[in-house]
Amino acid sequence: MNALFLAAAEEPQNPLIPHLDELVIGLIAFVIVFGFLAKKLLPNINKVLEERREAIEGGIEKADEARIEAESVLEQYKAQLAEARHEAARLRQEALEQGTALKEDLRAEGQRQREEIIAAGHAQIEADRKQAALTLRQDVGKLATDLAGKLVGESLEDHARQSRTIDRFLNELEEKAEAAR
Repeated sequence: MNALFLAAAEEPQNPLIPHLDELVIGLIAFVIVFGFLAKKLLPNINKVLEERREAIEGGIEKADEARIEAESVLEQYKAQLAEARHEAARLRQEALEQGTALKEDLRAEGQRQREEIIAAGHAQIEADRKQAALTLRQDVGKLATDLAGKLVGESLEDHARQSRTIDRFLNELEEKAEAAR
């Protein structure tokens, strides 16, 4: 054994190069560990990574679908908003037109009522004028008859004669009034 130690001590040993028996044992241990990892641990790691990749891809797909759906809903809302604005503008225009038509109808109705009131007023004035003329004619006739009776000295009570006299007198007054114009 002494000789072995001596041979080992005499031979210069490179610290970077291991002994062959250590190299073989290390290689066998590495293969065993690598085999164990490849058979047991690597499939589980690959499985977890695959599940994670699928979850991420599924999340991205779901996010894309949600984004597409959100864009679709946004477009629908924009279309509905534009339609609502158009409808509001149409209703506003329709209300404006109805208001204008109603105003015109009320104005026309007011004009018609005013004309009716004026016509009724003219008719009433004409009726009052005729009534006043008739009453005046009767009063003037009675006064003229009384005056004529006092001038003549006899009573002019005969109604027919009285009416003729009054009519003749008033006709003469009207002719003079028309000639004066």
